[in-house]
Amino acid sequence: MEPIVYLNGKFVPLSQAKVSILDRGFCYGDALFETMRAYSGKIFRLDLHLDRLERGAHRIFLKLPESRERLQEILYKTFDRNQGAEAVLRMTVTRGEGVLGKLWQANTSPTLSVYVRPYCSPSDEWYQNGVPISFIPNSAAKLGDLQEQVKSANYLSQILARKQAEDQNSVDGIMINEQGEVCDGTISNIFIVKKGVLSTPAVNGYVLAGVTRQVVLELASQASTVCKEKAIAPEEVLEADEVFLTNTGWEILPATRVNGETVGCGRPGPLTQALRRKFRKYVDAEIGK
Repeated sequence: MEPIVYLNGKFVPLSQAKVSILDRGFCYGDALFETMRAYSGKIFRLDLHLDRLERGAHRIFLKLPESRERLQEILYKTFDRNQGAEAVLRMTVTRGEGVLGKLWQANTSPTLSVYVRPYCSPSDEWYQNGVPISFIPNSAAKLGDLQEQVKSANYLSQILARKQAEDQNSVDGIMINEQGEVCDGTISNIFIVKKGVLSTPAVNGYVLAGVTRQVVLELASQASTVCKEKAIAPEEVLEADEVFLTNTGWEILPATRVNGETVGCGRPGPLTQALRRKFRKYVDAEIGK
């Protein structure tokens, strides 16, 4: 069955969902997006996703075309038109159709789309044995003077870093900024554990406030685990007892090799595994299982 897509007020088959070649999202990546996970028919932490979308829109002077309540309604109506209770939803908001060559335009009508696809779980082996990751130096991109990274559709830096990571047989590339600080993965946030202390790069112009990242910090804090949001050097990752990545699809994914070097004992660590169990229980409670 062909997916049904929401596009600017209409529900249409994916093959009929078209935008103008003058759309600023297509021409310049002038757009924001959110990727969400539905478990058993309920979108997980939709509040955090909409919070981040609203913050990002404010920071790039983009007026959202619908109210928060209407965006939520659109997401669920699109979800309901597609089969399957386990899904990934992507909402994209562009600045809309513009004039080619005119970099700043304020009087455009935003384009809003929602696409739903079935959720495909990563390999069980990834969680049992951990995955390899690689540092990608001088790859983290900062948008102007923004003090917090936005989830922009301009993803070329991440695409190039991901290509380098895959060339090194890594599952993700950890982007390093020009100051030599660890930032994000290309599609993930990174955490390290050292002597029982959980650390992750602080949210800033290079580091995205990931939704799964936020939930992990909440769960760790509730368990009285010491949590630090701070600048992290590559050496701290290499010397960590445990390393893991977070994102909407992976949830909490252990990393056991960095740049070809073994992390800790070379197996998913105890805090990583404990947080994975807590996360699953949290999801079950959230969706009412």
